[in-house]
Amino acid sequence: MIDEGYIKFNCHWEDVAVFEEKEIEALNAWRAKLYDLNLVGAYENGIGFGNVSQRLEGNQFMISGSATGNIETLDTRHYALVTDFDMDKNEVFCKGLTRASSESMSHAVFYKSLPQVQAVFHIHHQAMWQHYLHQLPTTRATAAYGTPEMAYEMMRLYKESDLPERKLMVMAGHDEGIIAFGKDLKEAGDIILGLR
Repeated sequence: MIDEGYIKFNCHWEDVAVFEEKEIEALNAWRAKLYDLNLVGAYENGIGFGNVSQRLEGNQFMISGSATGNIETLDTRHYALVTDFDMDKNEVFCKGLTRASSESMSHAVFYKSLPQVQAVFHIHHQAMWQHYLHQLPTTRATAAYGTPEMAYEMMRLYKESDLPERKLMVMAGHDEGIIAFGKDLKEAGDIILGLR
């Protein structure tokens, strides 16, 4: 069963406009590229997959919203600002005209653990996922997406593998899921484009 798109953390959401169009422009351009390549999008049943984020101030970041994968062109209504998170309590605090992506906790791990990371892209692609599974740093299959277990798995990979150098990982417990991160949007995007 595909459970992509369902928020598994406690989401404390403030329904308020937070972004101007110029603030999302660069991130949205990369999201559009990934959408065009079908690395972000929606399954036939309408459930979306994939998401993009960019660090703003401190550990705060903007991220494409929950259930936006099936929307071809996003605008300010489709991004959320994650203002805080607590992995131990499984909580994410966000505001925007949409709730933050179901993968927000996974993105948060990189922003918390690696100060140099400015962008995180999460894509889906079955063939690449199968090819790179256990070839790249790979989370345990028991860790489901959007859970503290997945977040802790990513932290483990950061400490025990070459993930900080590779900037690319596979989520064994999240069918098709691959994550790249970078010092800016271009680095994260180029890592993904290099897989094709």
